[in-house]
Amino acid sequence: MAVFRDRPYVQFNFLVDLGTGTTDGPDAGFQEISNIGMEVTVAEYRNGNEKENSVRKITGLNKATDVTMKRGVIGSLSLYNWLNQLRNGDANALRTVTIQLQNEDHTAVVQTWKLLRARIIKHISGPMNAKGTDVAMEELTIAYERLEME
Repeated sequence: MAVFRDRPYVQFNFLVDLGTGTTDGPDAGFQEISNIGMEVTVAEYRNGNEKENSVRKITGLNKATDVTMKRGVIGSLSLYNWLNQLRNGDANALRTVTIQLQNEDHTAVVQTWKLLRARIIKHISGPMNAKGTDVAMEELTIAYERLEME
């Protein structure tokens, strides 16, 4: 599904599905998403009888980074309800969160990131400042077990 081209896509054309099956409406409207990624750990190993004085690099486990998502406070309790399921130990609360990057005219999805077995691990509301003109924001951090890209 990923579409290759010479020029990068602009970053503001993205859709988010928080595992509910929809990318429509304010619940799926995020201003910023950061840190989608993964890393593969490497174990260093050297046999005692190696002739060469260097280590071998052995591929280890892979690890997904925690994703941060920000949006304006809209009075929706959907994120709180999901977090409440998780903190109460609901085994069915893990979700697949999907982030889709669209082309400039919003006619096609050009790349997709799937965060498998995702859960909210942190939710912050604020800051709130009575003398400013900023929008009240909420921020959530999502941990997930595996990243797939299409």
